[in-house]
Amino acid sequence: MKLDTDRVAVELSGRRIVDDVSLKIAPGEVVGLIGPNGSGKSTLLRAVYRMLRPSAGVIRLNDDDVWQLSARESARRTGVVVQETPGDFEFTVAEVVQMGRTPHKGVLASDTQEDARIVAGALRRVQMAHFADRQFSTLSGGEKQRVLVARALAQQPRFLVLDEPTNHLDIHYQLELLELVRNLGITTLITLHDLNLAAAYCQRLYLLRAGRIVASGLPAQVLTPERLREVFMVEVIVGQHPATGALQLAFVPRPPQPAED
Repeated sequence: MKLDTDRVAVELSGRRIVDDVSLKIAPGEVVGLIGPNGSGKSTLLRAVYRMLRPSAGVIRLNDDDVWQLSARESARRTGVVVQETPGDFEFTVAEVVQMGRTPHKGVLASDTQEDARIVAGALRRVQMAHFADRQFSTLSGGEKQRVLVARALAQQPRFLVLDEPTNHLDIHYQLELLELVRNLGITTLITLHDLNLAAAYCQRLYLLRAGRIVASGLPAQVLTPERLREVFMVEVIVGQHPATGALQLAFVPRPPQPAED
């Protein structure tokens, strides 16, 4: 499934947060959306997964305007994992993941053996099968995040939207989760704060600043020292990971400033 946003703008309280954003993602491609805090990344994602209606432009999945789809059809196509997650679900882990099957069922339809198989498989993929009977509210932040990824996988989507999915995760699970996403073969739009993770796991990047795309392309084309200095206000040395060959950034600390008299 391909994604195409055409000159999308999003306004909040009369202020334009996203402005004239056009991007394309090919079927099966993992594309990263990066930028400083407040650059409009999460706002753009909300427009893509139908939480904020754009004030201008069109968002298409396989040439269908997502805002013309029914809520059920949209949920069948798109799986979403966001940052803001309520922690007081009075459900077990398995029940939370089972919610991902809702778009595929009728209003009064009961759960089937096929649903149970899909839920169990999703939990295994994020290494949370042994937590199936635990209360979701008792999990750590990282464990909750992995369960919510499993819920998205249980939807069997053809397009994934992930907003900072590695938040709260130990480095082992960050790498494991991004490796999983990369190997799913599902068209994916993902926001990441960690630029080295974005460079390692995304095929292409779009860089946002103040709601506009200021660069796009391969990680090496986007993550240049000059551009990172301009957008993120950091000095960086660009190199190559010794094991994977991926682009690797080494951030240079600023020298201490002399104390004022």
